[in-house]
Formats: sequence, structure tokens, C-alpha cells
Amino acid sequence: MSDKQLHLFAFMRPVSLHTGAWRYPGAYADANFNISHLRSFIQKLEAAKFDAFFMADHLAVLNMPIEALRRSQTVTSFEPFTLLASLSAVTDKIGLAATASTTYDEPYHVARRFASLDHLSGGRAAWNIVTTSNPDAAKNFGRDEHMDHSDRYKRAKEFYDVVTGLWDSFADDAFIRNQETGIFLDPEKIHTLNHVGDELKIKGPLNIARPVQGWPVIVQAGQSEPGRQLAGETAEAVFAAPGNIEAAKSVYADIKSRAVAAGRKREHINILPAAMVIIGDTVQEAKEKRLKLDSLVNYESAIASLSIALGTDASKFDPDAPLPADLGDNNASKTGRDNVVRVAQEEGLTVRQLAQRFGGYGGLAFVGTPESVADEWEKWLKEEASDGFVVTFPFLPQGIDDVVEKLVPELQRRGIFRKEYQGNTLREHLGLPRPENRFFPANA
Repeated sequence: MSDKQLHLFAFMRPVSLHTGAWRYPGAYADANFNISHLRSFIQKLEAAKFDAFFMADHLAVLNMPIEALRRSQTVTSFEPFTLLASLSAVTDKIGLAATASTTYDEPYHVARRFASLDHLSGGRAAWNIVTTSNPDAAKNFGRDEHMDHSDRYKRAKEFYDVVTGLWDSFADDAFIRNQETGIFLDPEKIHTLNHVGDELKIKGPLNIARPVQGWPVIVQAGQSEPGRQLAGETAEAVFAAPGNIEAAKSVYADIKSRAVAAGRKREHINILPAAMVIIGDTVQEAKEKRLKLDSLVNYESAIASLSIALGTDASKFDPDAPLPADLGDNNASKTGRDNVVRVAQEEGLTVRQLAQRFGGYGGLAFVGTPESVADEWEKWLKEEASDGFVVTFPFLPQGIDDVVEKLVPELQRRGIFRKEYQGNTLREHLGLPRPENRFFPANA
């Protein structure tokens, strides 16, 4: 067995990031908002020994053109905590990760919800810290303007300090519950936070016992400079978004070095790029699945996305011809434009196919056989480009079935993914220590 093992999160809100997923032949069109389907998905993922089921969240309908909104599966989704509490009752081991905003929520609320979920699930909760990027969210919380980027991250760090402080409100042995003496609780083992900071003022203590894991696992997804710094200081799993292995190596080395500089151990932070996975019995079959999926993306919506990426009006191009060689000078991101051109050339895509590719899902994707995808993942693991992946599925249920029935056994055969869970909590799955209570240290 390999010394290094992959960690796999399943990105499940929305159930697919590909905008054409709900239209794929055999797909559940209502998968994003059907509790029976979601129960079956998480049970399949647990049987395959995935580390966690990951629920992203949005606090507003995503701002998009009306034609794109008309075709979007993301406008209705369950509130993550309500759903994960329900799913915790039909699972035993798989982690339960949810997004909670540090901009449009309060630390006491977040601390209570995650502590409750951790107790309900027996120690499987994870908090994905986000600062909320959608400015429309402000108007749903009584604000006219979205908080500035730097201010959001300043609040996020203080918010993290407060939430983790609230989780440490009670010593692990604070609850005596002696029925003979009538003593339920030792008041000397309660800490009142009394936090007064630049952004927040919270007295405490939290009115829930310390979480099973001490603290739920901390997940973070920011890729900006302040986002990476917050990840290095606080995160235990980083939801990254590199476009290729070289970019991934750079992100990996940077965030790990920030963690070490913050006094943490490199192995206590897991870098997990988001990646769509499409499996076929042959590479050609997998590519044909991708082309079919992309073809279900509305062309008018897709060509607008391609125009932005290229920095020129792509609607003037022949949709069924290759991308023109001379795109002219423009103000588009050179890196972004070069990536579009590279994909077009490598895969021989027409303008229509290229638009539908980037209008459907333009992120990192692994498309091939179980063996070829496992080859690539093994390379990423060995060359320190990732510690695993946040897997996004192209369509459901078949996309999940292909991964759990075909890819996972190949990873297990190579010894780079578990065959059984070695513990019960998400921290145990990820090889993370249980944080010591800062106010009631074990050796005090």
C-alpha cells in the first residue's frame, strides 16, 4: 500500500457544476432538490469510502442573464444544515461539510449549528468558511452595498477566532451528570469568551457541549492573496481551483508554506482541487460523453461566456468551424484566453463546442478510463500537486455510479485510497488531530 492516500470529497450542492447536467439522458432532472435521490447519493458515496459529502451554499439567486437563469438547476436547493442533519441519520461514517458565510451570519449562530451537527453525526461535521462573493447577497440582509473584499477577510479571521473560541466554551469533562449527588455540571469548567474585537462583540459561552471532534474540520476555498493566507492560518482542507498540474503544484506549495509559517504542520492541511470526472470504458467513450454533455448547454448563453474569455465577440465566428487563428489584441486575461485556445487546439473543437465547453463547466476535468484517470491522480499525489480531490459529477446518478463502481476500485487496487474507514470521525478520515481546548488544556 502507498504511504500517501488520496482524500476525496464529493461536491454535492449543486449536485453537478455542469449547466447541462440535468438534461443528460438518464439524469435525474430534479436531483438537486429531491431528498430521496440525495439519500441514495450519499449512501453510495459512503459505501465507496469517500471522506465527505460537501454542500456549498449561496445566499442569493446567482446573478446571471435571464436566459441563463431560465435554464439553471441551481435556483432551488435545500438549506445545507437542514439537509445534512437529515442525511446524518441515514449514514454512519462519511463527513458532512457545509458552507457558512462570515459576512452575512453571526458567529454564535455558526458555532451552534456546527456543534449541533457534529454531535448529531457523531463527529462528522466540517465548516467551509466563505466570505460570500455574490454582491446580491447584501440586499437579502438589509444592506445596500457588499462589504469590500479586504474587509470581508479581516472579518473572516476574527469570525473564525470567535467560533472556535465558542466551541471551547466547555471542558470535555464539564458535564458530570451524577444522579445520586444531583450535580449535572461543574461551573468551573465553563469559559465565558467575552470577545471584543474590531468587527465582533460576543460574550458567550456557547450553550452546547464541546463538539465531538473538539472543533469541526475547517474547510476554506479562497484563492486570492488574503484567501490563501486565511487558508494557511486556519484551514484543514482547502477547496482549490487550479487549471492544470503545474498551477496545482504552485498552489499546493504556497498554501502549505503559509501553514508552516503560521506554526502548523504541513500534513495538517489537505489541498483538494475541484475536478469533474467522466469515466468511460475507453478514452474515446469518455470524450464522447463529455461532448454529449457539452452539447446540452444553450449556445446563446455559452457564446456570451466564450466572448468574455476571449475578449472579443465570438458570436461573429462560424459556430461550426474551428476558432480563428488571429483573435487580435484585446484586454482579456492572457492566461485565460491562452487556456481557451489550447483546449480548442488540443481537442479539435469547433467554436460551438468550445463555447458549450466553457459555458457548461470550464474547470479542471479528468476524462478517460478508470486506469487513465487513476494514472493522473497518482501523479498528482506523488508530485505534490494535491492531497486528493473535491469530485464534481458530470450528471447523476450515472456519474456517481461510474466513479464509485469503476474508478474507486482501481484506486484501491493501487493502494492510494482506503478500502475501509479507519475511524468514525471526519478528523480521523483526514488524519487530523483533535484540537486541544485552549481554555482547558488536558495537562493543566
